[in-house]
Amino acid sequence: MSKLPEASMAEFICLYGKDSASIVIKQPKRSPLFLRMIVLVFAMVCGLYISSVCLKQFSFQTSQLVPTPITTRIHYPKPQTFNRSECGHNPVRFFAILSMQRSGSGWFETLLNSHDNVSSNGEIFSVLDRRRNVSSIVKTLDRVYNLDWFTSASKNECSAAIGFKWMLNQGLIDNHQEIVDYFNRRGVSAIFLFRRNPLRRMVSVLANSYDRYAKLLNGTHKSHVHSPEEADALSRYKPVINSTSLIHDLQETESLAAKALEYFNTTRHMVVFYEDLITNRTRLEQVQEFLNIPVKNLSSRQVKIHRGDLSDHIKNWEDINKTLNGTEYEKFLRADY
Repeated sequence: MSKLPEASMAEFICLYGKDSASIVIKQPKRSPLFLRMIVLVFAMVCGLYISSVCLKQFSFQTSQLVPTPITTRIHYPKPQTFNRSECGHNPVRFFAILSMQRSGSGWFETLLNSHDNVSSNGEIFSVLDRRRNVSSIVKTLDRVYNLDWFTSASKNECSAAIGFKWMLNQGLIDNHQEIVDYFNRRGVSAIFLFRRNPLRRMVSVLANSYDRYAKLLNGTHKSHVHSPEEADALSRYKPVINSTSLIHDLQETESLAAKALEYFNTTRHMVVFYEDLITNRTRLEQVQEFLNIPVKNLSSRQVKIHRGDLSDHIKNWEDINKTLNGTEYEKFLRADY
């Protein structure tokens, strides 16, 4: 086959119309260099168009997969039960402490309430009627965030941050979709409070359940105490932990916390551990910064009940020690707090 002249390379020109493309064969009227430049320009234009289309499709797909960053939002509530008067123009931020029983949430809440600008209203969903269904939950939340909920901790008129504590087993997980929608719509920030050592939490849960009936403090049940003497009196009771189901129970606790974090991943949230609050007081400053309130020294009158080695607080310690030794949970046997 004879070799075509170089000029013939420019005789095939691709033309793009609205609905189709066609190839036109024309005899070269200009120099081969000029025709090559035309082909190069067309190729660059087509390449840019295709790239822009692909980029738009990629951006659309990733926008569906990657959550939009959430920033804190401020509110100007107008309560029905009182007039905020001169504080009516002061912005308010909404929060909720999401935790498990006996994880230090009561102590943590008293710390927050020692701040002049914070009102945290306790465990409001411990009452069944307030969480009987989604409607009752939303109604309760609206009252809290509208500043129409009154407790001994309420500083509603001039509060800069309003919230409460909510246990995971009080309708929070069961109705997580509606609650996440509410949090995102109303701009509620979530503070997850967990314990790094669920074995210590288990001791506290069992001891507190026992005291509900035993009432060790002069016939009175107290979940929290304010003196070392009261703490010592309650810590004398040593619960027996079921060693047979222990590992499964620890796994269930971890699974519940992981599930909560997964469900509320799209909300504005932070995770705090009880042990870190005790050993690193700057963590409290980070919480205040998260709530966008002035950073102050926070304090609480509550006294820790179960102090020291766990072996001093578990009646069947040998069984528990044997069950967890050699497992991933062995570290809980030695860890303090």
